[in-house]
Amino acid sequence: MVAVNRVYIAQLAGLPVFGPDGEPIGKARDVVISLRIDRQPPRVLGMVVELATRRRIFVPMLRLTSIEPNAVTLATGSVNLRPFHQRVNEVLVIGEVLDAKIRLEDGSSAIVVDAAMELTRTRDWRMIKVAARQRTGRFGLKGPVQVWQWEEVGGLSVNELSGQPQGAQQLVAVFEGMRAADVANALHELPPKRRYEVADALDDERLADVIEELSEEDQKDVLSHLDEERAADILEAMNPDDAADLLGELAEGTKDRLLELMEPEESEPVRRLLEYSFDTAGGLMTPEPIILTPDATIAEALARVRNPDLTPALASMVFVCRSPSATPTGRYLGCVHIQRLLREPPFDLVAGVVDTSMARLSPNASLSDVTRYFATYNLVCAPVLDETEHLLGAVTVDDVLDHLLPDNWRETGLSHA
Repeated sequence: MVAVNRVYIAQLAGLPVFGPDGEPIGKARDVVISLRIDRQPPRVLGMVVELATRRRIFVPMLRLTSIEPNAVTLATGSVNLRPFHQRVNEVLVIGEVLDAKIRLEDGSSAIVVDAAMELTRTRDWRMIKVAARQRTGRFGLKGPVQVWQWEEVGGLSVNELSGQPQGAQQLVAVFEGMRAADVANALHELPPKRRYEVADALDDERLADVIEELSEEDQKDVLSHLDEERAADILEAMNPDDAADLLGELAEGTKDRLLELMEPEESEPVRRLLEYSFDTAGGLMTPEPIILTPDATIAEALARVRNPDLTPALASMVFVCRSPSATPTGRYLGCVHIQRLLREPPFDLVAGVVDTSMARLSPNASLSDVTRYFATYNLVCAPVLDETEHLLGAVTVDDVLDHLLPDNWRETGLSHA
């Protein structure tokens, strides 16, 4: 039995979805409706659920046994695991209706912030109400949120939704708190027009994080939509190795223009990475690992690895070098694994615990050489040195996996990897 008879759809985003025995299935990401030619409330067809593999599937409303404030539960039986594909005349409520402009009966307009679906006497779900905010006064100040019946508003036909420019504030708010990889997966599923509107609304840092998680084709698609000035800003905000990978896929003229538009201190490490083939240690490495001088303390090293912006792989090891400590560094002395740091007194110097025996990678080492390195030493991060013992960067296991997996692994999910 369904726990509630009316649900505001934006509040469903991110709710956990459980099977009939309480096993976790995935998360609710959107609701699919079928629009009508007349102005009657559209039928709610089902829910888009994102599995743990990041694949999005369609679950019909009849397969839902309960929709509660904190979870959604499926009925007993099998679920079709084929990837969700939007059909003609189908509309994603969160992806396409939020932020749409509607016409009211008095001739004014408002912006949709949410929509409610309700269970009818025939056990069908219908989208019966629209919550929207009018702009008031000559300066377009935001008015209070009001709720209208579906029949009272216009502007929500398929043609109107696909043709009108939309803001993306409500959709961006839905994405708040989601991992960048999940937002990237959501962007991939959106129609191109809506994808670009969301990209325009995201701030540079957030968009850079999301672009790093997109497939190669989606990366180029979103970047080509941006004007060159903003595209350069996004590349500056990306990790240098990810920026280099993306630039390496662009036409030479476009790549050169974007590099020129980037700030010199941001473009320099990217240019250095572009000198190496993408399938070598030099092409895979990040030029910004954790680098300390030998007079740093264990406490300083631990403070550096606590940086939440670091990936777990990059935070697993610190590299000790003579000055300068920016890559390419002074003479490389060795490395210290985080497990060793945790065992040492905090005020001891890292110089006293440096591992000088671990093998190093040449920037020209092939992808197969790098893969064998990680398999041999059971590590997730490795130093890359030039012939004169200067640290150039570090390769992490996640970058290696990105290049070993099929090109479309982000779209197909782990079950097809």
